Amino acid sequence: MSSALPRKLALVTGASAGIGAAFARAYAARGYDVALVARRVDRLDALGAELSARHGVTSYSITADLSRLDAHLPVMAALAERGRHVDALVNNAGFGVAQTFTAVDWARQRDFLMTLAVTPCALAHAVIPGMAARGGGAILNIASIAAFSPGVAGNTLYPGVKSLILKFSQALDCEYRAKGLKITAVCPGFTLTEFADKAGIAEAVGGQPRMLSQTADQVAAIALKANDAGRTVVVTGVHNKLAVALMRHLPQALVRRVINTAAAKFRPAED
Repeated sequence: MSSALPRKLALVTGASAGIGAAFARAYAARGYDVALVARRVDRLDALGAELSARHGVTSYSITADLSRLDAHLPVMAALAERGRHVDALVNNAGFGVAQTFTAVDWARQRDFLMTLAVTPCALAHAVIPGMAARGGGAILNIASIAAFSPGVAGNTLYPGVKSLILKFSQALDCEYRAKGLKITAVCPGFTLTEFADKAGIAEAVGGQPRMLSQTADQVAAIALKANDAGRTVVVTGVHNKLAVALMRHLPQALVRRVINTAAAKFRPAED
């Protein structure tokens, strides 16, 4: 009878495509079992089969609508039923609302807040005690370079939510670094994923120079390296670092004007 300990487990939300799938592949390549969370079970199963065949890891597909109240509870219950705990958490699930604030129903804005702010905090709250008791663990919260930007028209809640995720990560680092946890806010810019299609801005984003974009695999690789090194905030890519530096140091009135003008082409026409 084998006495080998089970492999570590990475829980990745929004794992059906894009950055989430890239993190799942990266962790599986490191020998982690993966718990894949999203709404599209067919994609989760396909990715899980790929990772199991390529790396010999175990994959769990967990369907969940993370916009719902206490959406983290069935996710954690699914892992508990399998006798597993979380060694690495990637809070990645999200979407954009490109229109101005009242151009969409409040229900959509509420779902945005639940998915990108409330549920990530709830999942972190659920896994941190176990990580601290075991003396280690990793949490990667996917923020954005928008966390450093002022608010402008369109995607009204996005900069505020991403700023919350960044500061939340910094606070958790202060609270739990001494207990062995590594917590990183990951701040990418334009990334080649399905995000733009869902937000209704694919045509505008498609016109961006390729040098200003990164692949999801590049973002995941940079983020994991930063987390390994114990970095609390990582901005992925030199061009994104430059953008953040300009947003931090130029006069805010100028930054708002420039970003608001640039962002206009990403807002769909409204009735």
